[in-house]
Amino acid sequence: MTGRAEPPYRAARRSRPAPVAVDAMGGDHGPDEIVTGAVAAVREHGVRLVLVGPAPRIRARLDRLGMAGRIPIVHADEALSMDEGALASWRKPRSSVAIACHLIKQGRASALVSAGTTAGVVATARLRLKGQQGVMRPAIAVTLPTRPRPTVLLDAGATADVKPETLVQFAAFGTAYAQVRLGLARPRVGLLNIGSEPGKGDKVTKRAYELLAAGQPGIEFAGNVEGDGLLTGAVDVVVTDGFTGNVALKTLEGAMRMASAEVRAALTATRTARVGALLQRRRLLGLRERFDSETYGGGVLLGLNGTVVIAHGASHARAIAAACALAQDLAAGRIVEKVREQVAATRTSRFGRWTHGDRDDRDRHGDAAEPSPSPGPDGPASGKDAPPSATGLSADPAESSEPAGPAELVAGRQEPPAGA
Repeated sequence: MTGRAEPPYRAARRSRPAPVAVDAMGGDHGPDEIVTGAVAAVREHGVRLVLVGPAPRIRARLDRLGMAGRIPIVHADEALSMDEGALASWRKPRSSVAIACHLIKQGRASALVSAGTTAGVVATARLRLKGQQGVMRPAIAVTLPTRPRPTVLLDAGATADVKPETLVQFAAFGTAYAQVRLGLARPRVGLLNIGSEPGKGDKVTKRAYELLAAGQPGIEFAGNVEGDGLLTGAVDVVVTDGFTGNVALKTLEGAMRMASAEVRAALTATRTARVGALLQRRRLLGLRERFDSETYGGGVLLGLNGTVVIAHGASHARAIAAACALAQDLAAGRIVEKVREQVAATRTSRFGRWTHGDRDDRDRHGDAAEPSPSPGPDGPASGKDAPPSATGLSADPAESSEPAGPAELVAGRQEPPAGA
């Protein structure tokens, strides 16, 4: 470990959520680095979690770390490999990611952390957890290291093709996320564009600008933001489609790596430079910490009936520890409920009418609309997103108080877990 992976501006824990389900097989370095990071999250951040993956390998790693029998294990026979795409969600219904989503649906876990392939994790989570009522498409929110506080960028790769109304919903996602993650009452939202003027952009961004500028309840729209303003901190939330957002994010990551390498070369070029660097060691370490992506824990998939944190595929133990802490903070801050409330308040119908949750408030707003459909099996009435109850998971399978059926997921049982 390289030190305490404490993300800046962590949200205060308002309640004690169910354990975080960690995909032990995700990423390039699973399960060893994943389990090591999970142990660090328990020791350093007090995170309650359960590890999902091949029980014998996880148990052996925990034994080497002196944590055998202290962290629950849920056995999974399959795992999503890093070269698999979205179809893996159908090919491997008993993967560690799928079983972790099943735990969330049961209320036995409050969130999922995975460093697996983004396409596979997004597809599996969408299939197992389903989208929230009224949500068109999910989005991945990431945190950029700006001053005086971080900036939220979304979408970072979940939905490439969007409609103007989808971008409005992304603004609602980002507002809710910034409120929970950064503690901002009214975060300022900007629309990523090729110019700051209202008439800039393609048809989608122009229409999205019109919808946002017309006023959306709870969204503080600040106008267009150009690419060179991503790291200026001019707004708290930057909204764009998943294709553009992913390209922008990867470009920033590459530029930061190059700048870091150049600074390191300059500081070690001469004896005088090395002495100067030694005198500024504390500030340089702080700068490296702020620009290190492993400090922030990864991206958060918003818009589903569950909290999903996707860490970088090359994540080491430090990044996994930060991701686990982030997942617990978001679950404690009730991010799913916050997103649902914000989406219900936005006007995103292409035909000028209120959508889904907004129709319940049509009398208050004076809008005539047809009665809203009764909640489906994944709607708010189903209780799937209610605060999870006690999990009943234990480090020792013999101590589990779960009845027959779902309890068979606990590590050590002979029968494989059923797919979600």
